[in-house]
Amino acid sequence: MKIITWNVNSINVRQVHLEEILKDVKPAIIGLQELKCETASFPFDAVKALGYHAIASGQKAYNGVALISEVEPKDIDVNLPNFEDDQQRLIAATIGDCRVINVYVPNGQKVGSEKYEYKLRWLSAFHDYLKDTLEKYENVVVMGDFNIVPKDEDVYAPELWRGKILCSDQERTAFNDMLSLGFVDALRIFATQDPMFTWWDYRQGQFEKDEGMRIDHFLLSKNISSRMMRSEVLREVRAKERPSDHAPVAIYLKD
Repeated sequence: MKIITWNVNSINVRQVHLEEILKDVKPAIIGLQELKCETASFPFDAVKALGYHAIASGQKAYNGVALISEVEPKDIDVNLPNFEDDQQRLIAATIGDCRVINVYVPNGQKVGSEKYEYKLRWLSAFHDYLKDTLEKYENVVVMGDFNIVPKDEDVYAPELWRGKILCSDQERTAFNDMLSLGFVDALRIFATQDPMFTWWDYRQGQFEKDEGMRIDHFLLSKNISSRMMRSEVLREVRAKERPSDHAPVAIYLKD
């Protein structure tokens, strides 16, 4: 069973790449972030033509998340129920025997800014949401762009980034607090690529120099983590013409 998370940085620009992944990689589930389109503009028909179901929560020009799956999703949640917000950053559904949560965590802009404080509030509400989810479901898969670098080994120049946005102590604490609920950082179960970066800035040839960071994650409940076989960053997609600045990330689970 293949599950993919991918920040597409505009589904309109990256639709062809998405269709190639669905046809060639054939994931059971794929979660998309940063759609940058309204829900009605999501390519539902193109996804359906490839044999998949899709649900989406979009927003014009910003944010937006979607779940695409072979099995029809049920019991759908959109947005955090405990956090009043007009930004479309979360979509969740039961797909097969899994509760799947797809998130696009706020970037935060700069440590100490209003957007940073918003990010920390959002993460606190998300923590509580995950706690409630684990009490209701045994098999939980959380994926998405968390905009958090968990450890120094997850960024190309830790001394340069230490204490800055994405790498601040408070953000890393929030990430570890999620793990402490009973989740496993799936990409570290079998770290088949080292470094396992998932994002590279468009500027200064950072992808070509492999100056990246790991900000896209899978958190698995312990029952699901025992089914892990391997993980992979699909770097070849990042190398395509007009790519997202994120590469898709895949995990492979025993059925």
